[in-house]
Amino acid sequence: MSHEPSRGIQVRMQGGEPFAVPFGTPVRELCERVQPPNGLAWLGALVNNEVVTLSYPIEIDSDVTLLTMCDGRGWRIYRNSVAFLLAMAVRELHPGARFAVEHSLGHGFYCSFAAGGAGLADGALARIRDRMRDLAARNLPIERRKIAFAEALKRFEEAGQQDKYDLLRFRNPPKVVVYDCAGFTDLAHGVLADRTGALGHFDLIPHAPGFVLQFPERDRAPAIAPFDPQPFLFRIFAEHKEWGRILGLRTVGDLNRLVAERQADEIVRIAEALHEKTIARLADRLLERQPGARWIFIAGPSSSGKTTFAKRLSVQLRVNGLRPVAISVDDYFVDRHRTPKDEAGEHDFEHLETVDLALFNEHLARLDAGEEVELPSFNFAEGRREFRGRTLRIGADQMVIVEGIHCLNPRLGEGLPAAHGFRIYVSALTQLNLDDHNRIATTDNRLLRRLVRDHQFRGHNALKTLGMWPSVRRGEKRWIFPYQNEAEAAFNSALDYELAVLKPLAEPLLKEVKPYHAQYAEARRLMLFLDSFLTLPYGHVPPTSILREFVGRSSFRYV
Repeated sequence: MSHEPSRGIQVRMQGGEPFAVPFGTPVRELCERVQPPNGLAWLGALVNNEVVTLSYPIEIDSDVTLLTMCDGRGWRIYRNSVAFLLAMAVRELHPGARFAVEHSLGHGFYCSFAAGGAGLADGALARIRDRMRDLAARNLPIERRKIAFAEALKRFEEAGQQDKYDLLRFRNPPKVVVYDCAGFTDLAHGVLADRTGALGHFDLIPHAPGFVLQFPERDRAPAIAPFDPQPFLFRIFAEHKEWGRILGLRTVGDLNRLVAERQADEIVRIAEALHEKTIARLADRLLERQPGARWIFIAGPSSSGKTTFAKRLSVQLRVNGLRPVAISVDDYFVDRHRTPKDEAGEHDFEHLETVDLALFNEHLARLDAGEEVELPSFNFAEGRREFRGRTLRIGADQMVIVEGIHCLNPRLGEGLPAAHGFRIYVSALTQLNLDDHNRIATTDNRLLRRLVRDHQFRGHNALKTLGMWPSVRRGEKRWIFPYQNEAEAAFNSALDYELAVLKPLAEPLLKEVKPYHAQYAEARRLMLFLDSFLTLPYGHVPPTSILREFVGRSSFRYV
């Protein structure tokens, strides 16, 4: 129960004993009571399951957890705050430059830069880095403020920040939340650190045609992570970004304009045609590999659209005169009692050893040799594998599509001749930005897909999906992302219009998560993120679209 201002407020910090503070005490004043681990700076706090700045006033009885970059929420605050510092330094040194934080790349953000039609001149990156370090050393305040809507429009228009002006164009709140630091203003898309002094750990690394803002490794902070260029993923992002630039679709403001002007159908058609063309080209590559390549292994993280991609690829292979068949890795799961356990003693269904690798590889080797095998079926209700008389022999004109999260792992299909396999990585790598300084995390894209799908087809509410997501992410980092470079081809399943479609389906689910739930901070963050989008009814989505795997009414059947 909340206290009257005169009686003070009860606060419990880091799970300790409660104590009283005056009404309106900023979180910053509480930081003196607890020393941060490893000498790291406090960046923000979790107050009653809401992520807030250190300037946030405590007005009701509160559970408070202070955050550093070692915490997942604090890590997001740190990266966004350093990106703000970078934008500030670029604006001071190159006020007319076109600069954007484009997308994640390993432990950093890839950034584009152009001034006067050219990229970074010799020494320019070093000067930006030095200016950022100077700003951090000065420990300047980063102030979170609310300003009138008209004032915000005027500021961004006068500063030439058209991307932010466009984002506000289709919103009408009476007040706009911004961050100010030494005369630099940016829209608030989340919590930032309250002082530049907390932001001293970063590097800028050349990466043509732009550069990478490199962060520490979260588990080893504040040590800067070694740079991993990831050329495979960078090429996919670059191709999609270029496609977006050609269409004039770079930011959410651009998308909202098209929705408002009723031009979204054209973007839907073009985006879906791009998917179909890419899948057809992959089918052509596989035809060229005949008669050698017989096994198509398709992998990707959760909610990347692997299943629909596999079905659409199968159609295109049939167009090329081939007869594809499918094998499910899930049918080779070990019986439930043999499933590996995680650190908490729970079943780890993301683990490679959930698959009976010995049986799986034996069957693939025998099929590849022309033998007939009896395929298993996994009974998920009883948690055990069964044999029901289903047999398979591969014909000379057949290819086998194998889809699952581990399909890039060399241990899956171990023993097959290298020329007989073709591995494809599928993920949703969105190219849209909220604005030039604020990217859209591909993880958020996939999480919103999964929220909608789990509700539609698995009966899960948002609490269950959000509660499972950290475990899913740990599994991806361990079992999928390290093997991306094993792929011979990649498919980007992101659709630039999809977040406008997912918005009206996801918002009611997120609103069911209440402030007393541990998942509230994530639900709140996603709701604020979706506020930036105009709605596009899902009737615009074609029946064969990958998005239909998540929103329903697909023309494909999913078993």
